[in-house]
Amino acid sequence: MTSKEGEGLVHGVCGSGHRPGGIRWGDQAIQQLPMGSTYTRAALLVRFQSARFRCDLIQQGVSSVPQVNLHNWQRWISTPPCSLGHHCEFSCPMAIALATMLKEGTKKSHTMAENTGFVSCFLKGVVEKASYRKLVSDLYFVYGAMEEEMAKLKNHPVVGPIVFDELNRKQSLAQDLTYYYGETWASQVQPSASAKTYVERIHQVASQEPELLVAHAYTRYMGDLSGGQILKTIAQKALNLGDRDGVNFYNFDTVADEKAFKAMYRARMDNLPIDQATAERIVEEANHAFGLNMHVFKELEGNLILAIGKTLFGFLTRRQRAGSTEGGATATAA
Repeated sequence: MTSKEGEGLVHGVCGSGHRPGGIRWGDQAIQQLPMGSTYTRAALLVRFQSARFRCDLIQQGVSSVPQVNLHNWQRWISTPPCSLGHHCEFSCPMAIALATMLKEGTKKSHTMAENTGFVSCFLKGVVEKASYRKLVSDLYFVYGAMEEEMAKLKNHPVVGPIVFDELNRKQSLAQDLTYYYGETWASQVQPSASAKTYVERIHQVASQEPELLVAHAYTRYMGDLSGGQILKTIAQKALNLGDRDGVNFYNFDTVADEKAFKAMYRARMDNLPIDQATAERIVEEANHAFGLNMHVFKELEGNLILAIGKTLFGFLTRRQRAGSTEGGATATAA
């Protein structure tokens, strides 16, 4: 077998007259070469295609092996080597359904976040301007940190495939801050203590474990795309806002079809070059991100209680919601 690293090509050839035993996708045989044939040339080619590999089994012009990506490529394994001493099997792990893992694995956290006092009141149409504009301010710093780090990682094999400029929220939030604070908003706003912690975590994972940024992108953008219009309507009614006044955050002007975009985004996540252990760490980080959201909400409750009173606040937050993932107020409102 020959291997040329860094050239986008790995080429393994089994010797003349030998019938390779097959190719494995994880532990499942997906291609077994016909018995009774003599192969003068059987080659497995892995071709570089825009940061992904496609495996082709070449046997007298026949090509049939599913696509795998760069980091799913593993070394040839000998179990055992053939009589000619060649390594005759290719092994790579099963695809990871990361989008489903995240949705299922964060249900409890999502429900908990939706049942914080601030979000409960928001969903019931009780939105206090001082608290809301502080939320917009905190989100500006959170999204600014995340989008800054993701821009740096556009060529990262795990982060890069889910970086989309059309999802960026920082500039939309800046427009909203101009509405709430005026042209000098930049000198008036500072992140809250909980937002600072959130921002620090984003920078930390970006520098130490960048693949975990996928968790933060998921909790923010999928929620924004799923429930944004509902929350926009609530905020407009509660604060008597116009279509663009202070709610630019919820507008994805360059995403023509949000439903189709979400489907594409989930597919990208399911094809990220990660193994099961990394996927589980991403789910864990997503739950941590929900926790960071909840701390932001908790800190906002003080102003809200002062505005509406403890009695009304207690009444509005008494009943708990069942919660939902990828579409509730949690990720979208914070």
